Amino acid sequence: MQGHPNPARNPAHHPVQNNVVIVGGGFGGLYTALALAQRKHHPPVLLIEPNDRFLFLPLLYELLSGELRGWEIAPRYDGLLAGRGLAWLQDRVERIDAEGHRLHTAGGRTIPYGRLVIATGAESNTFAVPGADRHSLGFRTLADVERLQRLLADLRQQRRPLQRIAVVGAGPTGVELACKLADMAEGSAVIELIEQGPQLLPQARAFNREQAALALRRRDVRLRTRTQVEAVEAEAITLRCQPDGDSPAHAETLAVRAVVWTAGLSFRAPRIDPAPACDSRGRLLCGPDLRLRDHAALFVAGDLAAPVDPEDTTPPATAQVAFQQAPVLAANLIRSLAGEPLEPFHWKDLGEMMSLGVGEASLTGSGVTLAGPAAYQLRRLAYLTRLPGRSHQLRVAAGWLADWPA
Repeated sequence: MQGHPNPARNPAHHPVQNNVVIVGGGFGGLYTALALAQRKHHPPVLLIEPNDRFLFLPLLYELLSGELRGWEIAPRYDGLLAGRGLAWLQDRVERIDAEGHRLHTAGGRTIPYGRLVIATGAESNTFAVPGADRHSLGFRTLADVERLQRLLADLRQQRRPLQRIAVVGAGPTGVELACKLADMAEGSAVIELIEQGPQLLPQARAFNREQAALALRRRDVRLRTRTQVEAVEAEAITLRCQPDGDSPAHAETLAVRAVVWTAGLSFRAPRIDPAPACDSRGRLLCGPDLRLRDHAALFVAGDLAAPVDPEDTTPPATAQVAFQQAPVLAANLIRSLAGEPLEPFHWKDLGEMMSLGVGEASLTGSGVTLAGPAAYQLRRLAYLTRLPGRSHQLRVAAGWLADWPA
C-alpha cells in the first residue's frame, strides 16, 4: 500500500460510502484519479493497480530505440500520487459485488466503495492462432521492450544470413514498431510486416498512411497484405497468402528469429455480479455519461468502455480517448455522489500522430499536416503535455533540455 492511508483497512469506519475506487491504473484510471485530485474537497480516492509503474504507451517505441529513458515514460505510481490526497493499493481486483458495493482482490482484501470506476484496459489477442501465445512476443510492457532490445543486440552481434523478424498486424502499433525495428537492426535482419487485410493502416488518415508506406519502403520492410497467420513456432511462422482477390491462396513458411504480435486486442473486465451487458468484443456497455448500463454506482473508462454516444464517430482504442474522458468522468463521479445530473461525454477527434522510425514521425490534425524530423519534435512536445502530473512533465522537460545539443 502506497500513498495515503487505505480507507479499506477498516470498512466499519465508513458505514455510508462516499469514496471512489478506481480499478486499473492505465490512462483511463490514472488520469481520472488525477482529475479528481484537482478538485477541492474531493471524496477519498483509492487506485487499485498491480503494477508499480504507469506506462505511457504512445512513447514505448522511443524507449525501445533509446530515444527516451525508462523513468520518463514509466514513472512510479507512488511518486505520481504523492501529496495529491490519493491512495494506491498494489493489488489485483478479482470480483466486484455490484449489489453489495464492494470488491474482492487477489490479496484477500474486501473493499467497499461508493462509486467504482472500471478501467482495466485491453490486452493482446492472438485469436487462437496455434502457437501464437507461446512463441510470439508482445509490445505492451517494459518486459516486452527489454526482450526486443536483447534480441536486436544479438542480431547485430551475430549477423547471420536470412535473419528475420515478423511483425503481425499493420495497424498503428505494427507500422510504428516495424520502422523502429528496421532502424535498430541496422541491416542485420529483414523485417516482415504481415497484414490480413488489403492495406496497412485501414483506419488512418490518408496522409499518414502514405507517409507510413514511404517510411516502410525506405527501410526495406517487407509488407505482406492479404496474408493470414496460420501458426507460429519457435523459429518459424506459417502464412496463408492471397495476393489479390482472384488468385488462389497458397501457404508459405518463413524461418524467423522472432514474431511480434500486434494484430488485435481483447477486453476483459474483472468478474462483476450481476453480470453487465457487453458488446461482441467484451467491452462494457455504458451510457453517454460513462456510467455502466443498469449499474448506477459503476463507471467505465478507457479502452474497456464501449462507444457511449450513437451520434458520435466511434472513438478509437487510443490514449486520446482516455485523456478526454478523465475530466468528464471525474465531474460525473462527484455529481453522482451528490445526487446531481450527469453530463455526457463527447469524443473530439484531435488528429493522429505516428512514430515512423528513429527521429521521424507523421502527424495530421488541428490544421497541421507534417512528416519527418519536425513532426517527430512536435509529437514529442504534444505528448510531453499529456504526461501524468505537472511535476513529472517538468522533470521530463528539464531532461530533454539538458540533452539538447549545444
